[in-house]
This record gives sequence, structure tokens and C-alpha cells, in this order.
Amino acid sequence: MTSPAAQRLLDATRTATPCAPVRDLIGAQDIAAAYAVQRELTLDRRRRGARVVGRKIGLTSAAVQRQLGVDQPDFGVLFDDMDVSALDPVPVGGLLQPRIEAEVAFVLRADLTGDLSAAVVRAAVDVMVPALEIVDSRVAGWDISIADTIADNASSALFVLGDDRVGLDALEPVDIQMELSVDGAVVSKGTGSACLGDPLAALAWLAGAARDLGDPLLAGQVVLSGALGPMVPVLPGMRVAATFTGLGTVATRFGTE
Repeated sequence: MTSPAAQRLLDATRTATPCAPVRDLIGAQDIAAAYAVQRELTLDRRRRGARVVGRKIGLTSAAVQRQLGVDQPDFGVLFDDMDVSALDPVPVGGLLQPRIEAEVAFVLRADLTGDLSAAVVRAAVDVMVPALEIVDSRVAGWDISIADTIADNASSALFVLGDDRVGLDALEPVDIQMELSVDGAVVSKGTGSACLGDPLAALAWLAGAARDLGDPLLAGQVVLSGALGPMVPVLPGMRVAATFTGLGTVATRFGTE
């Protein structure tokens, strides 16, 4: 039986109509209840044929936390149909109130199921990839508490991976400088240190949280490690590009419908 909170979010997705927050049903700070709702939505999506390809870490940037009025990170599930790297343009018709942010993605070469020391987490990384995440909220007006966004799969929607691949032997993610441009104008800047102090620290946090919930990170999965700077609204027709020192570039454009 679907919980009332999960049903509210499913209805918002089905009707493409933002809904009221779900915190009245699960509590604004009940993290366990929020992840239980997220798991319901994950199971529903998998039953419909979507395949899990990784995770996203959210709310790692102090700037984004201030934008949304929350004070801790969270995570959501990435599905194969969220990867729009090959689409040109990316359609906006199925999105409700999207925003975009630039971040470092990790591709894993090993499972993270047991010891999660810094050395183990680092060794589990195959490559880093420049990435854009299109976040979206099913909750009207982005009126979210930490529980609302967790339940709503960490306000996730789509992601774009660039073509560049760089190993940790060549670049420390904490040293990366990022600029995000919209239609050629820089609209957001940030650094690797803005992501929980270091994107590898964000990955370690996620690995522990996922392991403790019984659904650990696995080899081959993609991890979006969190925004390096403030997110910006997505508008039809806009072109977005992000440059990362030492890591490369990633770009996308959005359709008009």
C-alpha cells in the first residue's frame, strides 16, 4: 500500500502539477520517514522499468543550503532515464520548476560496502567527470524542509555528463574551480571546497549513509557529488556550460517545449 506522502508526490509527477509539502504527513525533520518515502518511490520507478545507475548528493553547498533553508546534506537515486547527456536539446516539457547546478561526478570502480576509510573511498573512484544536474521539486514553490526534499528523491530530475575523464592521480577535486555560464554569461562560481569541504568527503558521507541504509554504492555507479556553487533557474531555450579547472567542460541546451 502506498503511503499518503508517496502518493502525493506520485500524483504531482503524473499530473505535472506541483503539490503541497509532505512534511505535514511525515514531519519536517523526520529523516528516517523521509527516506522510507524515497524508497517507496524508487520501488515504484523500478517497477515501471527504470534502472538504478547511481546516486546524487544534495545540499552539500552552503550557498544552496541557504537558498533552500536547510542545514544538512541528503541523497537521492539516479536512474538511467535521468541521463540526458546525449539529448540536444533537453526537453523542458516534463519539468515543473527546474534549476541547474554544476558539480563533480565520480564513477566507481569498486563497491563501498564495508570499511569506508578515506583511503578506501579514494581507491574506489575510477574517474571524475564534469557534470550538470537539473534539479526539480514536486513541491510547489520549492517550499521544502529537509524531509520534503529527501522524500522527493532529493529534488532530482535529470543530469548531463561531459566527455572528459580524469583520475584522482592527476587532479584533487578539492582544488577545482568552477564557472557556470548561461547563454555565455557567468552566473555561478564555486570551488571543490564548497562541496562539504571536498567532493571526496561528500562521497565518503554518501557511502556511509547508503551502506547503513542497506543499499550501498556499487562498482560502475555514477555519483553526483553536489553543487560547487549556487543553482540557477532553467528557462526554455537557454544554453548552459560549466568549466572546471583541470577537469574539462560540460554543456547542454534546453528546448522551448
